[in-house]
Amino acid sequence: MFKRLFAGHMAQAMWLALCMLLPQLAAASLYSTELPPEVVSGPNLCAAAPCRDVLPAAQSFSPRKGSPFYVEGYGADKRVVGYVFLSTDVVDIPAYSGKPVVTLIGMDTTGVITGVRILKHSEPILLAGLPETVLTNFVKQYLGKRGDAKMEIGAGQADGGLNFDGISGATVTAIAENQVIAQSAFIIGSQVGIFKRKERPPAHFKPLAEQLSWDALAKEGSVGHLVVPAEDVGADPAKGPYMDLYFGYLNAPTVGTSVLGEHGYKRLMQDLKPDEHALFVVANGQVSFKGSGFVRGGIYDRIQVRQDSASFTFRDTDYLNLYGVEAQGKPAYRESGIFIIRSKNFNPAWPWQLSFLANRTDKQTGAKVFAHFDEEYWVPARYLEGGRPRVERPEPAWHKAWSGKKLEIALFVLVLLTAGVLYAQRDKLVRASSRKHKPWISVPRHLLWIASVVYLGWMLKAQPSVTQVLTWFHSLIHQWKWELFLSDPFIFLFWIFLAVTVLLWGRGLFCGWLCPMGSLQHLAYRLGQVIGLGRYQRLLPKRVHDKLKWTKYVVFAVLLAVSLWSMEAAETLAEIEPFKTTFLVGPWNRPWPYTLFVAVILGISILSERPYCKYLCPLGASLAVPSTFRLFGLKRKQECTTCHACAAGCGSHAIDAQGNIDQRECLACLDCMVMYYDDHACPPLVKERKARDKAGQPLTPIDARGYFIPLERVRAELATKAGQQQGTGK
Repeated sequence: MFKRLFAGHMAQAMWLALCMLLPQLAAASLYSTELPPEVVSGPNLCAAAPCRDVLPAAQSFSPRKGSPFYVEGYGADKRVVGYVFLSTDVVDIPAYSGKPVVTLIGMDTTGVITGVRILKHSEPILLAGLPETVLTNFVKQYLGKRGDAKMEIGAGQADGGLNFDGISGATVTAIAENQVIAQSAFIIGSQVGIFKRKERPPAHFKPLAEQLSWDALAKEGSVGHLVVPAEDVGADPAKGPYMDLYFGYLNAPTVGTSVLGEHGYKRLMQDLKPDEHALFVVANGQVSFKGSGFVRGGIYDRIQVRQDSASFTFRDTDYLNLYGVEAQGKPAYRESGIFIIRSKNFNPAWPWQLSFLANRTDKQTGAKVFAHFDEEYWVPARYLEGGRPRVERPEPAWHKAWSGKKLEIALFVLVLLTAGVLYAQRDKLVRASSRKHKPWISVPRHLLWIASVVYLGWMLKAQPSVTQVLTWFHSLIHQWKWELFLSDPFIFLFWIFLAVTVLLWGRGLFCGWLCPMGSLQHLAYRLGQVIGLGRYQRLLPKRVHDKLKWTKYVVFAVLLAVSLWSMEAAETLAEIEPFKTTFLVGPWNRPWPYTLFVAVILGISILSERPYCKYLCPLGASLAVPSTFRLFGLKRKQECTTCHACAAGCGSHAIDAQGNIDQRECLACLDCMVMYYDDHACPPLVKERKARDKAGQPLTPIDARGYFIPLERVRAELATKAGQQQGTGK
C-alpha cells in the first residue's frame, strides 16, 4: 500500500510542478517575435521598425539606401540628423544559438551611437534561463559611445578602448552582440563618410612572366570558387547548384596572362585607367550571375564586391565580355564576363569578398529574405612586392571564449579524464571491493558528484541539455556551423566526451557519474540517509518503473517532432529540463514555478533514487538510444538468468527477471559488478565457496568470468610448471 501511494504521489507532484510552468512558458518575448517582411528586407524599414527609439532627434526617415543598407533620419528642418541601420543588413555574426541577434542601431552625424534596440533573438538561455532584460540592459552601455571606438567585453584594455560589462551566464551572446554593434556602426559610419579609413599603400605586382594551368591557379588561390547550394535558397537540388562560380583578379600579371592569354591581358591593361581593377567571372548554375532583371543603364543586382566597410556594385558600363578562358584544364562553364571596379578605395593587396546576392527561403517561416553568399579572395603573396600586408581581423566570439578560460578548461578536462580512467579500470576497482565495503567505488563517485555539481554545474555552468541535441540534429539537416558548437568550450568538450563514452560504454558514465543534475539528485538521496530518512527511502515497484521509464522517451520524441515544426517552440518546451534554473541562472533569479519544479525534484530525490533521470529527462533518453549500440557492457553469468540478487539491489531497476542488464537504463553504479566477484554476496560464488570449505579444498582466485578457477586447472598448471623446472635442472 505504501509503495503504491508513494508512486502515485511522486508522479502527481512532478507533473503538477511541470503544469505550473505552462503559463510562464506561454509568455511572449523577443525570442518568439516574428519580424514583418518590411523590417527584414522591405524598402521602408522605419515604417515597421521603431527607428525613433534609436534616433530620437529624427522626425522622418528615408527609405533604405546604400550598400550595406542604412536609413537617413531627418530633423524638423529636413536636414540629416543621423542614421538608422539594421544589424542583419550589415553583418552576419551568429550568437550562441547560431543565429544573429537582430538589432536596430541609431547613430548621429558625428558618429555617436544614439540608441540600440533588440528586435529579435534566438538565444535559448534568454528564453528559459536569464531574463531578457539582461540583454536589453547590456546594449544600453553603447549609448553615447563613438562607433569607431575599439569596443571590448571585460576590463583590462590598455590601448584606449572601451570596456563593457558582459552578461554572466551568456558570455558568448555578449561577445557576439558587441561585435554586431561595433562592426555595424563602423561600417555604416565609413560608408556615409563619418569615419575615415586609414590610407593603404598601393599594390605593386612583381613582373612574373608565367602562364599557369587552371589547376595551378586554383591551388595557389588565384582562382576563387563560390558555390551556392540549391537547398540554401529553396531551389530544386535535382537541377544542380543554384550558382557555381569561379572568379579572380586579372590585374595580377600571372592571373591575367593565364586566363586571357598574353595578347588579351596586354590589351586589357592598356584599356584600364589608374585605380581601375578587372575581375573575371565564369559560372554555371540555375540562374545567371548577371541577374534576370538587368536592363541597359541598370545595375547588375547579383554580383557585388566587398572590402572592409566599402561595397562595389557594377553597371553595364563596368562589364566586358569574356569570350574565352585560355588556361589549360579550365572547367566547363555556361557564361562568363569581366567586371571593372572603378575606385581608388579598392586595394587588391588586402583581402576582399565576392558576394552573390539572392533571395533565400527562411526555413522557419517560409518567407523570402534577402541573403548574400560570400567568398574571400586574397592575391597570393608571391605576386606582391613585399608580400601580403599584415591584416588585423576581428577575433571570432568562440575564439575569445576559449582563450580566456585556459585554466578552467584544463581543470574541466582533468575531471572528465579522471572519470573516464576510473571507469575504464572498473574491473580492478570492483575486484578490490565487496558488497559491504566498496570505498574504491563510492569515494571516487562521491568526489565526482561534488565536483560535477559545484565545479561543472554551478561554476562553469557546463550542464549538457537536450536543446543541444536538437541543435545538432538540425545542423545535420540544414547547415553545419562549427562556430555554433565551439561557442561554449565546456559544452563542446563535454559532448566530445559523451560521444566517445556513450559509444564505448553507454550513457551510464555520464548520467551516473558526471551529470550535474543527476549528481545533485544522488547527493540529495545520500543526504536523506545521513539525516535519518533512510528507512523511508523507496524505489518504485519494478512493474510501475517499467511503465514510467518510457515517459522520458515520449518527452524526447515530442521535443524532436516539435523542433521540426518550430525550433523556438521546442526550446520553450525544453524547460521540462530543470538545468537552467538549477545551474545556469539560480532558482532565486527565476519565477517561483521554476524554483518549485526544482524543489519538487530534489525533495523526491531525498526519498527515491534519481527520479528525474529515470522518468522525465529527455537528455537521458537521447543518450539511451545510441547506448543500445555501445561496444562494451557489464558482465553477466549463466546463473544470472535465475538469480535475482543483483536485480533486487539495482537502484536503476535496469536488470530484468532474466538477469539481463538494460544498458539504456543503467546508471553505472557498479553494485552488480561488485557482487559479480564477491564470494560472500554472489549466490553462485557463495555456494561454491561453502562447498570448498566443507570439503577442505583451497579457494582459488576468481577469473574474469566470475567463477573460482577450477582446482583441476590449478593442479595441471602446477604440474606443468614443475616439469619445466625439472627439465631445466632447477
